[in-house]
Amino acid sequence: QVQLVESGGGLVQAGESLRLSCAASGKIDGLRAMRWFRQTPGHGRELVARLSTDNVAYYPWSMKGRFTISGDTAANMVYLQMNDLKPEDTAVYFCTAERVPRDIWGQGTQVTVSS
Repeated sequence: QVQLVESGGGLVQAGESLRLSCAASGKIDGLRAMRWFRQTPGHGRELVARLSTDNVAYYPWSMKGRFTISGDTAANMVYLQMNDLKPEDTAVYFCTAERVPRDIWGQGTQVTVSS
């Protein structure tokens, strides 16, 4: 089973940037897309960004403008660039592989934004 490992989280101040990385331990069969989700106690789980295997990025309306997803297929990596961070961006961020027959989830990385 391929594993996903997120890194790059941490504590930052409002207005700063972070770049999250997600490393896959190998090639993911049946892959359709890579996604970043975030989870908070107050808002549950939210989709942040999705990158399809043909390199088309999708962002929910609420995430447009400050988040950018990118990938390096050869290196089995996907990234999330987060700019102008706000306290409400505080969450655990998860990398997921959208695949058939079952998605793969990483363990998550904590992002905390102080005001």
